[in-house]
Amino acid sequence: MPTYKCGRFIEESIKSVQTQTYQNWELIVVDDCSGDGTVDKVLNIEKADDRISIYQNSSNSGAAVTRNTALRNAKGRWIAFLDSDDLWEPTKLEKQIKFMEENEYAFSYHEYVEIDEQDNLLGVHVSGKKHVGKFDMYACCWPGCLSVMYDASKIGLIQINDIKKNNDTAMWLKVIRKADCYLLPECLGKYRRRANSITPKPLWKRIWAHYPLFRVAEEMNPIAATFWVIMNVFGNAYKKMRYVKTYQPS
Repeated sequence: MPTYKCGRFIEESIKSVQTQTYQNWELIVVDDCSGDGTVDKVLNIEKADDRISIYQNSSNSGAAVTRNTALRNAKGRWIAFLDSDDLWEPTKLEKQIKFMEENEYAFSYHEYVEIDEQDNLLGVHVSGKKHVGKFDMYACCWPGCLSVMYDASKIGLIQINDIKKNNDTAMWLKVIRKADCYLLPECLGKYRRRANSITPKPLWKRIWAHYPLFRVAEEMNPIAATFWVIMNVFGNAYKKMRYVKTYQPS
């Protein structure tokens, strides 16, 4: 759980881990110099639950460096991710581990819905392809970060180059080289939409943010990086058209 200025939400996010039906977990929180009381809140929770550990960056370093720190300190076989404003459903870990063990998968993701800053459903349900191969993942980021799980005993330690955006996708591009990704067709998480998200708002900025993903994180030449940026335009449009459903929240 990387965190930066999420003091308003992090206690609820941690609670969604603590209330899992699968209880053999460790939670590694890495704070990127929040300065908003986030660390104090986590420390108070940590005192009562020794499965939780918090680390602090010495300077504001960005999400990629922060995720790398968390992964280096992880001890478990099954690696899962939860940003400090998102939520897991109580059966997420139990169901996803069972899904992977029964099918001998090393990499998986699941469906999720979107909520606002007040926990209200936004009427958006995100699914994806049942089987995601290497080409699929390069052409489109299919998993939401809160939905991913991989088997570290088969994948090994993942570390990514320092990019400011799409650093979660950079991780999936490392993992997909070693194992295909499979969808667990159940909604097991809630992704929070926030007004001050670092995700660029104009469409052209969201598209251009993919260039460092391929040029820096994947160390591609400019032509190859540009090619995959263009592929992502089509890939993400296809995902949104076919796998992102809107509904009227009850």
